[in-house]
Amino acid sequence: MTVYDELVARGLIAQVTDEKEIKELINNGKAVFYIGFDPTADSLHVGHFMALCLMKRLQMAGNRPIALIGGGTGMIGDPSGRTDMRQVMTRETIQHNCDCFKKQMERFIEFGEGKAQMVNNADWLLNLNYIELLREVGACFSVNNMLRAECYKQRMEKGLSFFEFNYMIMQSYDFYYLFRHYGCNMQFGGDDQWSNMLGGTELIRKKLGKDAYAMTITLLLNSEGKKMGKTAKGAVWLDPNKTSPYEFYQYWRNVADGDVLKCIRMLTFLPLEEIDKMDSWEGSQLNKAKEILAYELTKLVHGEEEANKAQTAARSIFSSSASVENMPEANIEESDFQDDQIALSEILVKASIAKSKGEGKRLIEQGGITVDDKKITSPVAVIEKSDFDKGYIVVKKGKKVFVKVTVK
Repeated sequence: MTVYDELVARGLIAQVTDEKEIKELINNGKAVFYIGFDPTADSLHVGHFMALCLMKRLQMAGNRPIALIGGGTGMIGDPSGRTDMRQVMTRETIQHNCDCFKKQMERFIEFGEGKAQMVNNADWLLNLNYIELLREVGACFSVNNMLRAECYKQRMEKGLSFFEFNYMIMQSYDFYYLFRHYGCNMQFGGDDQWSNMLGGTELIRKKLGKDAYAMTITLLLNSEGKKMGKTAKGAVWLDPNKTSPYEFYQYWRNVADGDVLKCIRMLTFLPLEEIDKMDSWEGSQLNKAKEILAYELTKLVHGEEEANKAQTAARSIFSSSASVENMPEANIEESDFQDDQIALSEILVKASIAKSKGEGKRLIEQGGITVDDKKITSPVAVIEKSDFDKGYIVVKKGKKVFVKVTVK
């Protein structure tokens, strides 16, 4: 099976242009491809996972990835899939986020001479002269065609600013610039980026001629990756300080039965032959498949040691073991106590089990909270300082969320 055929078999490819040429480049290790990352936070999340895994797969096959950080386009904000205008970030915030991204990407791809590169489009976009841009690039775009693009149609009713309208031109210019200065001959992106990506392909061909190699491939990132990136508490981060390895493991351990094999195909590096044998798995076997998924992805992001700890903790918790060694931990301060008491609802907030005290009280009242295996149902329940005599308490929400709470 060729590299390209494996991408298709894993369900990673949604649409392509120039498929014959794309196959030739990828299968022979000749692709110099870029994927863009919008620096809207100081950590990547699992919505980026598919793109990161794709970069790793293609680099392993001899192709060269370019991780494009949108320090310039991030100053505008992509309107795709949004109903409101994104808050504009400062240059300092964007740069900080870019630095954080590279540290996390190094888990997946190898940077260096002749290997992967990280570039920031602020380096060329922020220095553009407006009149020159209009003459050189603006003339290549039809406003009528741009307004038909799905990324803009979604915003027309709510209001689309001219500021955001320029996003497609900026992203297209990225591909043009990378093609000319870095030899980049391919771009990947989510299906919500298709119009923007085609804009880049067309810009290259209009400026440099039809023989210019400029190709696009989109992934199922919008429908699959973005869905994977959200939980009831928000994004699942790759930064262990935002989402602990145990929480990361549990997220994947709890995926829906119908999604588990799809995720294993798309996101793990297990051989397809091994995954195909799982197609007939049912019932308790699906739980084993979820364990495999959770372990493989936690190992990829946090390393084998943390993956082993997370798996051991999860298994001990669900087998009613008393072990709390690897359980997620939260701390409260001595100053949080009033008369040697603290509201349970406040503990739930500090343990990130609830977003607010009000939500915490509702969880308690609904019977969803236990403390040291004792169900608490009073919304005004308090925990005594003496309850921490053994050094901690274990707070549990439902059957799957456990947190060891200690006093600093």
